[in-house]
Amino acid sequence: MSIKERFRQAISSAKNIVVTTHIYPDADGIGAQIALCLALRKLGKWVIGVNQKSLLQRYHYLDASNLVISAKEFQKNHGKKDIDLLIVTDTNYIARIGPEAEKAVARARNVLFIDHHPCPKEIAAIHCIDTTKAATSELVGEFITLLGVEFTPQIALPLYTGILVDTSSFRYPTVTGDTHLMVAKFMNAGVTPSDAYNLIYGTKKPDHIRLLGKILAQTKTNKSGSMAWISVYEKDLKEYKVDAEDTHAFINHLLVLDNIQLACMFRELPQNQLKISLRSTVDTIDAGAMAQALGGGGHNHSAAAILEGSIDDLLPATLEKLERMLLKK
Repeated sequence: MSIKERFRQAISSAKNIVVTTHIYPDADGIGAQIALCLALRKLGKWVIGVNQKSLLQRYHYLDASNLVISAKEFQKNHGKKDIDLLIVTDTNYIARIGPEAEKAVARARNVLFIDHHPCPKEIAAIHCIDTTKAATSELVGEFITLLGVEFTPQIALPLYTGILVDTSSFRYPTVTGDTHLMVAKFMNAGVTPSDAYNLIYGTKKPDHIRLLGKILAQTKTNKSGSMAWISVYEKDLKEYKVDAEDTHAFINHLLVLDNIQLACMFRELPQNQLKISLRSTVDTIDAGAMAQALGGGGHNHSAAAILEGSIDDLLPATLEKLERMLLKK
């Protein structure tokens, strides 16, 4: 059975559907989630988006119909609702949706992962996983087309944004002609690329540029220049009054360096945690496998892991591990 047939079968037999995504959701997971909710509602399904926490303010414009709620709100208002199908976007591991969300949807009769990240073959055999797609939003675009639902501006914008962000503005090798054909459908539905870019990345205040300049000025590389890294400290975010969510794209500035194969960003999180973001520029360097080795995950060209501890404590050992994996020694 193809993944399209699997998707169609799961949808046809479900009346009440919950769509969720992973904790600390990005634009791809959220975009796929919102677009699916809108498309399935057009088919007459009872559908709602449920996440571990409410959407961050920066993503509210993607959810103009207020379809996505927190797990606590779902428990309060719909806790006794019979759920025929739980759709999980942009991850293929149920624990990644978060404990509150997992508890809220525990009674779902069926679960379907829709994702483009690598997974065990046993999971791929019964879910909708396609690792050739540039983003989960691209795959969801195909599924919505399969359902015969017309792309509206409200459906197309979240999907376009998901692909835009997950491919670092279409720069990863996973972007194909099919990706651009799908993007063309979104544009024909009313998405304007320049507007979509400005909405997700926003205009910046001078302090944002000053912080970026400070961080990039402290860029470090290994001897060969094949690996580069930057560090983002909580104290700097507070000093420059910059939201941590607005630092995601900082790592992409490293991708223009000569000889770069692996870009890394180390960002302090609250409660003594460290987020490590990885970007690979070549097919032979698997950022997802590297992140998995550190306890995280992702796909070939973009991945991340969260560790317990501070940048200063974890940086030396983590860099050593990354360089050993880069050199495969």
